[in-house]
Amino acid sequence: MPTPRRLLIVRLRNWVGDVTLGVPLLQRLGDEGFDLQLVGKGWARDLLAGHGWPVHALPKSWQERVALLRQLKSQAAGAGPGRGLNALCLPYSFSSALEFRLAGLRALGYAYEGRSLLLARAVPRPQGVHELQVYWALGDALLGHVAPPPKRIGLRVSAEHRAQAQALRAAHGIEAGCIVICPFAGGTWSKQDKTWPGFANFVAQVLPGFGRSVVVCPGPGEEAIARDRYASARLLPGMGLGAYAALLQDAALMISNDTGPGHIAAAVGTPLVSVLGPSDPALWRAWGPSVQVLQGAGTWPEAEAVRAAVALALQGR
Repeated sequence: MPTPRRLLIVRLRNWVGDVTLGVPLLQRLGDEGFDLQLVGKGWARDLLAGHGWPVHALPKSWQERVALLRQLKSQAAGAGPGRGLNALCLPYSFSSALEFRLAGLRALGYAYEGRSLLLARAVPRPQGVHELQVYWALGDALLGHVAPPPKRIGLRVSAEHRAQAQALRAAHGIEAGCIVICPFAGGTWSKQDKTWPGFANFVAQVLPGFGRSVVVCPGPGEEAIARDRYASARLLPGMGLGAYAALLQDAALMISNDTGPGHIAAAVGTPLVSVLGPSDPALWRAWGPSVQVLQGAGTWPEAEAVRAAVALALQGR
């Protein structure tokens, strides 16, 4: 008889880059026999559709969140995974641990913000390592053995999203080997803007010389910036993250600030020129062998360095 799979309720983090960097951990747990039930932002279901994991939209109020977690808990069979654990808390917030506790779940997570008493098992958070390795270490703790993280994230793209991306490219006359740019950046790093100041000039003056279609996919609230500052690019607003991942998979290259779409490009194996300023690449760089990181830790690259990186990435593509 096959060994029954063990239910594990996983609370995802709230940013696109964080969820993308958590994919190797989720894949590892699925391969180890866990039946994953993921809880996260509404867009996470679209982003992770290629993996087939159930993703439940995170309700707005804490009462609704606790009710959802209790509902998922009722699906558990048997004693649950090792040491009685049946939940994994990836966020570091006090509230996320409290919601697991109120739902009666036995959660593993990092000791942070005084929440150790709320978790069934709290472990110290690794310091000075990349965020993907931080998530991966929770898998080591849950499974009871240490393994090296993969060199590639391996985000899977669904057939439906591939078809959507192909239809969009056909409708707008965009070739598969296009250049996708992400000149936006959510949040800050140490209260500093993560948007490369030279991005608009680079797109207008340098990228046309490569003879490729340049595509920009603004998110909500970014459309006006895209129209005003990047008028030479093909504008594809309102794309879901799954179709965006598929578009990136067909692209020759992405040029991005330190932001979620850059992590997605690296996760699907697309060459990425990652332009950093204040961000620390040792902790938050996009993960994968197809990534070129330029500067970071307080210094922006010169336009010529970005041009040379683009030329290198496009060789043979």
